[in-house]
Amino acid sequence: MRSSDARRVVAAVSGGMDSLLALALLKEQGHDVVAAHGLFLPDSRADSPSVQGLERQCAGLGVPLRVLDMRREFRRCVTDVFAAEYRAGRTPNPCALCNPRIKFGALFELAREFGAEAVATGHYAWLDAAEEYGAGPLLLRGTDLSKDQSYFLSLLPPRVLDKVIFPLGGLRKRDVPAELARRGLVPPLSGESQEICFIPGDDYRAWLEANAPDLPGGGAMLVRNAEGKAEQEVGRHGGLWRYTQGQRRGLGVAWSEPLYVLDKDTARNALILGTREQGNCMACEAGEANLFVPAEKWPEKLLVQTRYRQRAEPAKACLVAGRLRLRFERPHERPAPGQVAALYDEQGRVLAGGILDRVLD
Repeated sequence: MRSSDARRVVAAVSGGMDSLLALALLKEQGHDVVAAHGLFLPDSRADSPSVQGLERQCAGLGVPLRVLDMRREFRRCVTDVFAAEYRAGRTPNPCALCNPRIKFGALFELAREFGAEAVATGHYAWLDAAEEYGAGPLLLRGTDLSKDQSYFLSLLPPRVLDKVIFPLGGLRKRDVPAELARRGLVPPLSGESQEICFIPGDDYRAWLEANAPDLPGGGAMLVRNAEGKAEQEVGRHGGLWRYTQGQRRGLGVAWSEPLYVLDKDTARNALILGTREQGNCMACEAGEANLFVPAEKWPEKLLVQTRYRQRAEPAKACLVAGRLRLRFERPHERPAPGQVAALYDEQGRVLAGGILDRVLD
């Protein structure tokens, strides 16, 4: 990197291996770096062993560390919303909400305080100029497709992308430990990060039981017939929040063929079940579309991803009154309202994102 390319950067550091390597790479590239560590969970402490270990690693790199108490904001914008979404019968994606509201929000606040020109994180994603769209930088899938996190970033405000750096975009996760060892760096948190950072053991049901005592109770489990109209009660569920669309395991229902969760009817407090074929859909909608590229400039061939652990599928897309309307080319695994829909071009660039709120059969 030429010295003229170096900038003052605020870098998010969690204490894990990815963010620590990203910090080291920023220093090696000549940036003037300030590290920022957020306290998000109720029992987080600025004097914890993990934070002290992070301070030592930052000091060894010659980087000052700022510890930010984000517990109140994290509860208001992430965990309270997480519980409220389940109460409403949806399946939220807290990471996608946390990125624009909390992580990048706090980073840009600190960047203003320090006069920094950019912020950086350890996400596995790239930024691409995408000049053919006449837009600013676009999110691009990371080189390691098994760890690509562009999906979780698809709700970031487009205006911030020219002030963001993703140092790990070109790396593979499996190479990170060796890169850290080569630099003599030891992350204070050695384990792999959890699927959802605030839920121990990734057991969201146990977390909801402990933190959201006013969740709705049980109701009828109904099987929809082949015509999609008549319904037969086959059992009782323990609360709609315990299930998600597309779920097969753990239903406890004996039937002539495997059953899947089709829908959660909150008006009747009923869990709607059906066959695998009924569980597919051809279209869905997402509200409050976050556009990186104006709809009139989208290419003809588009791909849509509606879950993190899912391949993006060919689809048609249009914008109607600020909403993303998506129609798949072939039957698609039923999305869960509350999840993110991310719209990609064939090169893996994110064109738009939104929160799914309607599934169309």
